Amino acid sequence: MLAVLVAVYAWLEAGWVRLRVLELPLPGLPAELDGLRIAHLSDLHLGVPSRGRRAVERAVEWVGERAPDLVAVTGDLLARPRGRQELLRVVARLPQPYLVLGNHDLAISRDPFSRPVDLSDLEEGTLLSDSAVVVELRGKRIELAGVDPRTWMRKRRSGFDDPRADLRILLCHFPRALETVPKGRWDLILAGHLHAGQIVLPYWRGKLLLAHPRARYAEGVFRQNGTTMHVSPGLGTTFVPFRLFARPEATELVLRCA
Repeated sequence: MLAVLVAVYAWLEAGWVRLRVLELPLPGLPAELDGLRIAHLSDLHLGVPSRGRRAVERAVEWVGERAPDLVAVTGDLLARPRGRQELLRVVARLPQPYLVLGNHDLAISRDPFSRPVDLSDLEEGTLLSDSAVVVELRGKRIELAGVDPRTWMRKRRSGFDDPRADLRILLCHFPRALETVPKGRWDLILAGHLHAGQIVLPYWRGKLLLAHPRARYAEGVFRQNGTTMHVSPGLGTTFVPFRLFARPEATELVLRCA
């Protein structure tokens, strides 16, 4: 009976999205960019039956209401090709999002039913695949770069030319990017991938992530060598349509001068 109750709760939690506003101090942030708002979404995993779809729907609605300065979606957009049309509708509802792919988008996973999907022809949004753009906001130049997961997994890490922007942001699905990027190259990394553990058991010293028990960057904010990273808990689910003590989340980062 207890197992049934836990399963029901975990199924419900998969759609119980947290809508979070997080103030994020960044060393060296120009005063003109103080208060800049970035919506960070990740791991939609559309195309499979899951209450994660409900979380995605509410998150997209919330982002539209908030109208942030920038929107970033950091990979694992699809779990199955049949979710492609739904993804296109989601992207069209987000205000000019910047996206990168994750390993599931390219069927680089342990999911035997995963299939690669070509998203190079997105009509809405900007897909960054080992590429970068520079946008101007509040009179300052902001670099937005995105890593192709195949490049990352083959350890051909993209260096990107340095445009001498006032704020440099890297979108990478994998949070271990914090350990491999050149020191001082990026002010902010946005990542996802781990779903905050998805199935988690709390204990007196913290939480045990059953799928990734040794993960160092499951969710939240991390800093190293002058770079700040935010890891999104994500919105969808993978392998099983459950989340346990790892709620889905859409995050609005409010950048502050450190």
